[in-house]
Amino acid sequence: MDNIAIKVTDVEKVYKLYDKPSDRIKEALGFGRGKRHTEHHALKGVNLTIKQGECVGIIGTNGSGKSTILKIITGVLNATRGEVEVNGRISALLELGAGFNMEYNGIENIYLNGTMIGFSEKEIDEKLESILEFADIGEYVHQPVKTYSSGMFVRLAFAVAINIDPEILIVDEALSVGDVFFQAKCYHKFEEFKEMGKTIVFVSHDLSSISKYCDRVVLLNQGTKLGEGKPKEMIDIYKQVLVGQYVAPEQEQGSLLDDEELRKAASGSKVEGGGKNSGAKSSRNSGETNPDSALAENPELLEYGSKKAVITEYYITDNKGVKTSAILKGSTFSICMKVRMQEDIHAPIFAFTIKNVRGTEITGTNTMFEKAFLEPVEAGAVREVVFTQDMNLQGGDYLLSLGVTGYENDDFTVYHRLYDVLNLSVISDKDTVGFYDMNSVIEVRSIEA
Repeated sequence: MDNIAIKVTDVEKVYKLYDKPSDRIKEALGFGRGKRHTEHHALKGVNLTIKQGECVGIIGTNGSGKSTILKIITGVLNATRGEVEVNGRISALLELGAGFNMEYNGIENIYLNGTMIGFSEKEIDEKLESILEFADIGEYVHQPVKTYSSGMFVRLAFAVAINIDPEILIVDEALSVGDVFFQAKCYHKFEEFKEMGKTIVFVSHDLSSISKYCDRVVLLNQGTKLGEGKPKEMIDIYKQVLVGQYVAPEQEQGSLLDDEELRKAASGSKVEGGGKNSGAKSSRNSGETNPDSALAENPELLEYGSKKAVITEYYITDNKGVKTSAILKGSTFSICMKVRMQEDIHAPIFAFTIKNVRGTEITGTNTMFEKAFLEPVEAGAVREVVFTQDMNLQGGDYLLSLGVTGYENDDFTVYHRLYDVLNLSVISDKDTVGFYDMNSVIEVRSIEA
């Protein structure tokens, strides 16, 4: 247990909600009988263990309890029930304004925050220069923080949190504020912290950042912990939750999903509208014969949707029209799928996404973005959709996802999604920096001195 940084045991948080302020006073004074409040359970028996040196992401929809559990860990809130054990000095960057006195100027707030964390004035003196350099807000540091813009405020708050040498760093959605250069500087600091073996707890709706930086991800929903595991698996389940099409595997009430159940959930073992991988799939899996064995299909793909439209076949072709999963970098290739309409659909949207093996979305598009197809389709009709483009990704393995969605009465609806359905291998004899090649044309000239 010596390597445990944070341990949360059966934590619950219950808020009392009153229809009007006077009800709170009457109940506190004991006027009348019965309760004048309703209870809102923000957290319901959550268990969480974070080891020293881990970077753990917490994801979930709004109201799932992400910020609440961070506030309980940092001591901003008290749990209604349960225990929290923290081993190490915490620096927390919660919602904008937490821990700052709006009447104080920037310098005074730096000392206020440092003292709250446990530093002496002398220790803060030694760190002041690095904090001011990181924040880079100039003479505004001598002005009351109530005059700051949101961007200036978060620059100072993050500079304080990241430069006081914490053992545990907790960040709640703060990096969505600030310009792109500041965000890049913050993420670079994240990488430094990981290399130094610091513990990081990271709440964000930026799934690409969660996938890139986190060793493990915890998924919360309506105050309940749905599960925890590898970033890719949890993000795939979260996307089902977002569109209201996640159905948990059958389990005993109050129990958590174990590793095997999580793997099955992430691979579509049970989705709304049917059992494992219900509905149509690739030609090989739908009972038809797939003549091309070169297609690297995922036997445990994640599939869900209302099935008002069904993807019945999918494949990749090279620039010669040959079905294959291996594409030469720099060549033209096509992503193809056939879709059968089970009901009348006003305006189906056909889409593809390419992710790396960690689950980060690299690129993708759909027929709405491209303004390529905005027509109603009747039940029983079949549409063949072909996306053709140049392959500019770096050499390596990628995952292809396909989808058919649309809008019904202004509500976004998923008809059929197939996540990580095919492996796409890019063959390259020249790789540059990053995810894709800009195909730069280089010219070197001699200049006379």
